Amino acid sequence: MKMSLIKEEGEDKEIEESLREKHEDTDTQTDPMVLKEESDVPKETEENDRHLKTLNDVHIVIHTEESPFICQQCGAKFTQKGSLNRHLRVHTGEKPYTCPECGKSFAQHGNLEVHMGVHSEEKPYSCQQCGKSFNRKGNLNSHMRIHSGESVFTCQQCGLTFTLRESLSRHLRIHTGERPFSCQHCGKSFDQQENLQAHMRNHTGATPYSCPQCKKSFRQKGHFKDHMRIHSGDKLYTCPQCERVFSQRGHFEDHIRIHTGEKPFMCPHCGRSFNRRGILNRHVRTHTGEEPFMCGHCGKSFRYKVTLKYHMRMHT
Repeated sequence: MKMSLIKEEGEDKEIEESLREKHEDTDTQTDPMVLKEESDVPKETEENDRHLKTLNDVHIVIHTEESPFICQQCGAKFTQKGSLNRHLRVHTGEKPYTCPECGKSFAQHGNLEVHMGVHSEEKPYSCQQCGKSFNRKGNLNSHMRIHSGESVFTCQQCGLTFTLRESLSRHLRIHTGERPFSCQHCGKSFDQQENLQAHMRNHTGATPYSCPQCKKSFRQKGHFKDHMRIHSGDKLYTCPQCERVFSQRGHFEDHIRIHTGEKPFMCPHCGRSFNRRGILNRHVRTHTGEEPFMCGHCGKSFRYKVTLKYHMRMHT
């Protein structure tokens, strides 16, 4: 009886130890999800390391002045691919950022943010001389140059000075002949984006500028402003040398070049220079053979508008 009891106690102890070992084994086993998370840690670390390396590589390019991303249309170089992609919108005309207030679209998100200030009534930056207010300090600083006469941006080719960097950039295309803005309908190129936008109305027929007095509509804002002076009688531009007065800024600028002898419009084909853009445009047709003026009666085309006018007399 005693031996039987000892045997049972021994068996119970063995069972207890066996259960304890199994329990300890269970405690030491890791949750499968924990194992998965732990296995992902090296992977995430590798991805973070690669991301940091990419950022470091992009940053290093700034110091090396390396510009590996090149625009295939105009040759402009960029240190980052994102900058090249944004630049390409200059050529494609793509404007993916649209103002929710007025529907106006922009190629760059930053330009949309700046534009949104137009709809905001808040204009905390005021000119101390004329009281005009602005929603951005940069706009106020640019405006102040009107009063100070400061022209900080100088063209290295002709010496003409500008109060705004953007104005100098646009002016430089006169010398380089660069026309980065192309019409998707006819392929005609322009040196200014606003000129392309104005040209596009020739295809769409849109006349967004309407005179409130006579209801006449215009495709171009400049033509609308010139028309409004017919009603007001304003002549805003006076020649400082001969005191001749002009109602249109373009005519005034053309006139000034008579006195200065400046000929900033250069033919990209032969290098000949002209004092008026319109004369250059007519001259360029002698190289390209373009005949943009078409007779509505017989379909014959002409290189010059005046030639079309003479031709039209045949039909009348």
